[in-house]
Amino acid sequence: MNAPNKSGWKPEMVVSEDGMHNGPATTTGNRALMLEEPLLFEIGHPETTGVDLPELDPSAPNRLGGLARNDAIGLVGLTEPEAVRHYTRLSRQNYGIDLGFFPLGSCTMKHNPRLNEKMARLPGFADIHPMAPQQSVQGALEVIHQLGEWLCKLTGMPAVAMSPKAGAHGELCGILAIRAAHEARGDAREVVLVPESAHGTNPATAAFANYRVEDIPATPEGRVDVAALKARLGPDVAAVMITNPNTCGLFEKDFREIADAVHAAGGYVYCDGANFNAIVGRVRPGDLGVDAMHINLHKTFSTPHGGGGPGSGPVVLSEALAPFAPLPFVRKSEIGEFELVEEEAREETRGQTFGRMTAFHGQMGMFTRALTYMLSHGADGLKQVAEDSVLNANYILRSLEDVLHAPFAASGPCMHEALFGDKDFAEGLTTLDLAKGLIDEGYHPMTVYFPLVVHGAMLVEPTETESKATIDQFITAMRSLAERARAGDQTLKEAPYYAPRRRLDETAAARKPKLAYEADRNA
Repeated sequence: MNAPNKSGWKPEMVVSEDGMHNGPATTTGNRALMLEEPLLFEIGHPETTGVDLPELDPSAPNRLGGLARNDAIGLVGLTEPEAVRHYTRLSRQNYGIDLGFFPLGSCTMKHNPRLNEKMARLPGFADIHPMAPQQSVQGALEVIHQLGEWLCKLTGMPAVAMSPKAGAHGELCGILAIRAAHEARGDAREVVLVPESAHGTNPATAAFANYRVEDIPATPEGRVDVAALKARLGPDVAAVMITNPNTCGLFEKDFREIADAVHAAGGYVYCDGANFNAIVGRVRPGDLGVDAMHINLHKTFSTPHGGGGPGSGPVVLSEALAPFAPLPFVRKSEIGEFELVEEEAREETRGQTFGRMTAFHGQMGMFTRALTYMLSHGADGLKQVAEDSVLNANYILRSLEDVLHAPFAASGPCMHEALFGDKDFAEGLTTLDLAKGLIDEGYHPMTVYFPLVVHGAMLVEPTETESKATIDQFITAMRSLAERARAGDQTLKEAPYYAPRRRLDETAAARKPKLAYEADRNA
């Protein structure tokens, strides 16, 4: 059966760790349409280029002055077909929302309507320049202004800062506004309280703003321990940072009580709005006593995430913090013109602003996509977004709670995320093993080992854009993997088997990363 062919090559069967025959080995490393792709440095050559450039005139003046290079830099070149094939092959080894369901809990990853992309690419939005005269970009300024009005209306807040680039940047904006407000009244406070159920960026942001961070424990039901929080409030507490819905996938039902207690103690309430997708159109954070909250446009209002450029994390502010909002901001004049206010010296501007978060807005694409999303859905449609995302998450929770440990299932319905743990796995098998097995099923794994309050946490967020058929298929895969983990199936320890690369040593990758290509000098 394995007789050599005329070239002398003798095929050998490739057998995986679980005993499955994966077919004969290949001389190229390719497997049908899954093509092996080396690094650019391994397939390119410095003397190769995809275009023909004119010869340099040695007598022409050198415009680089003393900055001209005096030695070869060793960059390799490809022909045009090689370049196209290289990046196309790499793209086939990646996973994205356009390929399948992306169950990444704590980071909303949903379908991005193509209408949004069409609008973001319109001339006047796609090619706008930050230094363009304001009279020439009135349409863009109106988009920013109208988007801000929508955000204020949806959150029940009177003011919004549009310049922060993403969630953590927005958190910093809110905390700096809080610091400015305290300093304006001569009240130096040093502590920010962060519950265990908050996002991990919250304590990092507070520490970056030079506050001392103190934890507030969670209750056995996965929510903020209100009694512990109240007991810690005092004249040194500047703010509390709460994620709502929290990272256990639960709504903080005592939020109003917490806010009232914090305000009575002279502090402010920061709400992490990364999970706004679960309550948009249903709950107005301003009604809960929130003073500042960032909103990830690239989560709740499509894209998703970076989208080829900066994200966007506008911050809505309460009446108490509005005077301290950063510059710039867009204002509509009495005659209907729009102005980007960049100087705080004018009396009509927010004279107590803490300054600027960034030189320019820079995220016009995000603004255009988000406003398109809002206008195409309308208020009722955005409400349905929240309702459907919560429905899908609860469907997953109740469909898997008999085979996966669901620590807070008894607390009632979850919000946008279903949280599981590895409590019932056989000895030696972990959450990581199940997550790697999920890759073999054709899915990007869910968020794992977060939140830290649940051992071996698995956080699943289906969002509202996934159909019941898609979710049922995911549930089937998860049930199979959970049953294998409970039964002690050791083949999970070697998963994934069918990915472009087998399981990597993630600890070594983090501690000893190889960030530069080193050629084999002996080759």
